[in-house]
Formats: sequence, C-alpha cells, structure tokens
Amino acid sequence: MAWLFASGHVVDAILVLVACEALVLVAWGRRLALRPLLFNLASGAALMLAVRTALTGGPWWTTAACLFLSFLAHATELGLRLRTATKACAACGNAPGSAGGTMPKTVAFPSHELI
Repeated sequence: MAWLFASGHVVDAILVLVACEALVLVAWGRRLALRPLLFNLASGAALMLAVRTALTGGPWWTTAACLFLSFLAHATELGLRLRTATKACAACGNAPGSAGGTMPKTVAFPSHELI
C-alpha cells in the first residue's frame, strides 16, 4: 500500500475520478451552472497534482506552479459565482438577498435557485 502513495498513483486514481465527474457534469450541463463547477474541479485537480509532485519528490517549482494554477482556477470560479449572484433571479426576478435573508416569510434555499 505504501508504494501506491510513494509512486503518486493514488493521486492518479483520484484524478481519473475527477475527470469522470467532469464528464458527468458536462453531460448534465444544461441543468447546472457549468462553468463555475468546472473551474472548481480544475482547482481541485491542480491541488491534487501539487500533492502528487510533493509525494514523488518532484522539483519545488512544479508544486508551486500547480498551487498557483489552483489559485487562478479558484479565483475565476469565485468571480463567476459573485457575478452570477449579483444578477436577478431568472425564475422570480428578485435580486438575491432582496428579502433580507432568511425570514419567517422566506426560505434559505428556494428550490428554483438550487438548479
């Protein structure tokens, strides 16, 4: 079992699962906010590559480059989500948070905003 970690193959297996998840998300793309999810997966994949380079004794700069790529993907994802969050809800026309948060007359996660 130690060879699985020392060789970095455990990370390879996880990256295959991440790629499968990305394919499933692309297949369901019409129902989801696809771009932020893909940038989120890219950020996680870059973190896993950083772990792999650290486990296998790769050069420090490859680990740093993977961490930087993860940061860029994560920052892009946050930018996309924040830009989307400031727009009015397509289903009801209300701006997010216009009801003042969770109140007795509102719910925390309206079903039309979860899709």
